Amino acid sequence: MIDFVKARRMMVDGQIRTNDVTDLRVIAAMLEVPRERFVLADKQALAYLDLDIPVLGAAGRNPRCLLKPMVQAKLVQAADVGEHDHILDVACATGYSSAILSRLGQSVIALEEDGGLARTAKMALAEVGAANVTVTTGPLTDGCAAHAPYDVILVNGDSEVVPHNLLAQLKDGGRLVIVLGHGPIGKATVFSRSRSGHVGAHPVFDAVAPLLPGFAKPAEFVF
Repeated sequence: MIDFVKARRMMVDGQIRTNDVTDLRVIAAMLEVPRERFVLADKQALAYLDLDIPVLGAAGRNPRCLLKPMVQAKLVQAADVGEHDHILDVACATGYSSAILSRLGQSVIALEEDGGLARTAKMALAEVGAANVTVTTGPLTDGCAAHAPYDVILVNGDSEVVPHNLLAQLKDGGRLVIVLGHGPIGKATVFSRSRSGHVGAHPVFDAVAPLLPGFAKPAEFVF
């Protein structure tokens, strides 16, 4: 029988701390949240490995996954979540990222477009006591304007385009974190909205993440 507490500690010590994750609040959240609760029962043995773990459509073009623990932790750290922040968690899948964010901010809107994943996320988040998370369904690229604006928007996957719809839902002073890429390796990028409304972007680390549905670059017509 797997000792998940020990496996979680090994994940943090071997994958998180060794990859420049130094925010003690992020480390504590990764130690606290049971990642195995957010994967399919037949994949629980993989929960703490250095892998993207499929949770839906693994054979399709846009498989939905829990991101590698290291990538997840570094994205969350880059978001610089404050204890009073209102957060939009885009592509929450089964809710693991939302559970992490729930330990860091004041409130989390967990957005998922697949109804089955959203139902799983609601159950799993309730079981781990993430009472400050609200799960909502809708197209990922649309965000959730009903609960905007947000201090932080975290996008759990890769995009080939700048997510302008999501950026429009940031508060002045807010941050959006996403992996931008078109190819084998992308760049985790932080978009920041200044107090005057100007949006700037800076890359923070190389990352590989599954391309999210709706975030592909439009096909170009060749004549």
